[in-house]
Amino acid sequence: MAELGMCSRREADALLAEGIVKVNGKIAKIGQSVSESDEITIGRNISHNKVYLAYYKGRGIISHSPDTSEVDISTRLMKDYGLTGVYPIGRLDKDSEGLMILTNDGRITAPLLDSKNKIEKEYEVTVDKPVSNRLLKSMAAGVNIEGYLTKEANTKQKSLHSFYLTLTEGKKHQIRRMCAALGYQVESLKRIRIAHVELDKLKPNQYRKLNKEETAKLIGMIKV
Repeated sequence: MAELGMCSRREADALLAEGIVKVNGKIAKIGQSVSESDEITIGRNISHNKVYLAYYKGRGIISHSPDTSEVDISTRLMKDYGLTGVYPIGRLDKDSEGLMILTNDGRITAPLLDSKNKIEKEYEVTVDKPVSNRLLKSMAAGVNIEGYLTKEANTKQKSLHSFYLTLTEGKKHQIRRMCAALGYQVESLKRIRIAHVELDKLKPNQYRKLNKEETAKLIGMIKV
């Protein structure tokens, strides 16, 4: 499935675990051997057609590997829309919200996440005290977080306690750690843009299909 470009290897394992992958009409198992003569089908809403969605992950929703008491994006999509077979590219922590790109095209995952490609991700950050010029300049220049110096970024003040931050990398809890290193605590964090794809008017747990122009530009940027 991964070699055919239907999904990534990790996504293939998830589809198999759901029991919606069949080989010659029978439910497939992880590790099962197949040949070119076998027919592989993925059930329900999934097809060979590539799907690219902009999705607003709300607070409290898990982007990957939830505990038994938690709700992840796939579960929410199935419950709200009956939609299956698309997976988020990258992560957004439980307490953060905003834009994620969902797809069944596993080919674009690694290129979109590789910091060498300098894919911009823009955030609205609200902190616990007034935003200073020092904070904006330090965030833009790079912050030392536990021995790692973050890459240069773009910043712009939004209001007394909030600012825009554009990154081209995505370390774990990076923005929260950057702010903490400079004496600030993040009160809310929302991603509003990935490359040219914007959150726009989406509300939490809503999605929209990327239009032809957005899709073509996305594929062109990552050179699949």
